[in-house]
Amino acid sequence: MTISLSSHVLDTTLGKPAANMQLTLISPQGKEISATTNSDGRCNQWQDTDFVAGIYQLRFHTKNYLLAHHGAAFYPFVDIHFELVENGGHYHVPLLISPYGFSSYRGS
Repeated sequence: MTISLSSHVLDTTLGKPAANMQLTLISPQGKEISATTNSDGRCNQWQDTDFVAGIYQLRFHTKNYLLAHHGAAFYPFVDIHFELVENGGHYHVPLLISPYGFSSYRGS
């Protein structure tokens, strides 16, 4: 079973997807992969990365998005660290964001 990864960013203040937000995925080996959320706030384009078991970091660059849509950004970025396991299947890491708060969980 292969390992795959997706993400989804939702703006809880506006009740809409957070489009065009920059993301940086850092692999267990330290490789940095840049991506951007689409018009629906989703991202699953990781430059043909072959995911292996290990601890990853996903950085959501929230500042520009929050300033553009809310005029305030307490969080310039949000880092989420998570572990992918061998034969883990699909992983989904959503982020709920507002100018003064955020939340994440393992989605499906």
